Amino acid sequence: MAQNRFSHGQGPSQRQLRVGELIRRTLSDVLLRGDIHDPDLNRHSITVGEVRTSPDLKIATAFVLPLGGHDAQDALVALRRNAPELRHLVAKAMTLKYAPQLRFQLDETFDRLDDTRRLFADERVRRDVEAPGAEDGDAD
Repeated sequence: MAQNRFSHGQGPSQRQLRVGELIRRTLSDVLLRGDIHDPDLNRHSITVGEVRTSPDLKIATAFVLPLGGHDAQDALVALRRNAPELRHLVAKAMTLKYAPQLRFQLDETFDRLDDTRRLFADERVRRDVEAPGAEDGDAD
């Protein structure tokens, strides 16, 4: 049976992490400077939270969120429309063999953090977390 070469159960390699962080910084700089001449894109202040690369470094997925989360879908559409030009500017600033194809997704990390805070604020959960338990190893 054929095995997917990208699903080996391990996390990203050090090279993937380094290249992803380099792409994140470069993309952030390009968006900050407003190098793209698209008024729809330039009216958004976009945060690039993370960039994940495929194992062969040919695809880079950037997790983005406009400042305050307002008009997130409009910003995503503008980023996707300008992806070829962004790819060119990012590749020009980096020294990679291949310019990675840029894909954009909304960064939902902040939403998950809010959900976690809300969960920990729940009285039942707080009671369970603060209760002294035998699992701590204190009860002997």
